[in-house]
Amino acid sequence: SMYLISIYFDEATNRIIRGYMHQVAKASGNHYMLEGNVPPHITLSSFDIPNEQDILPLLEHRMPQMGQGTLQWVSVGQFLPYVLFLSPVLNEYLHNMCLDVYNTIKDVDNIHISRSYRPFQWMPHTTIGKKLSMEEMQTGFAVMQKEFSMFSGRVVRIGLAKTNPYRDIASWELK
Repeated sequence: SMYLISIYFDEATNRIIRGYMHQVAKASGNHYMLEGNVPPHITLSSFDIPNEQDILPLLEHRMPQMGQGTLQWVSVGQFLPYVLFLSPVLNEYLHNMCLDVYNTIKDVDNIHISRSYRPFQWMPHTTIGKKLSMEEMQTGFAVMQKEFSMFSGRVVRIGLAKTNPYRDIASWELK
C-alpha cells in the first residue's frame, strides 16, 4: 500500500492555505481538494510498504524527537498538466526534515520510496488544486496571480497517512 509522511501547520497558516484552496475551487469550479477534506500539508515522503506495522515502531521512536520550524511560502507553482501548489523556500529546516525522514525509513525491508521524494530529488509543495483541467488550471492560476502574497507559518505536527482514500494513521506533535 501507498503511504505518506507529511508535515502540518499551525491554525493561522492553515487558514491562509485553506483560503487559497477555496478561491481556486470557487473560480475554477473544481472542488476536488475540498471534497477530499485533505488538510494543508507538505509531503516529505511517499512510499509503498506491504505492512504499516513494519514501519510504525521506527516512526514512533523517531518522529517525536523532531522539532517545530518556520517556513515561508513565496510562490505559486504548477505540476503540469493538473496540479496547482504553493511553494515554500527549501530552507535548512525543511531539507533536514526530508533527509531525516528518508534516513529513518530507507533501510526498512520491502519499502519502496518514491523517486520524487528523495533528498535532492524532491520539490516541496503545498497542493491547493488537483486534477484540474487545462481551463481550470488557467483560471486557478489567474486568481492566484491576483490574490497570492508571501506568508510564513509554523510546522507543528508530522504524520503518517494512507492514500486512496486518504486516512490518517498516526501523528506526532513537534516540540
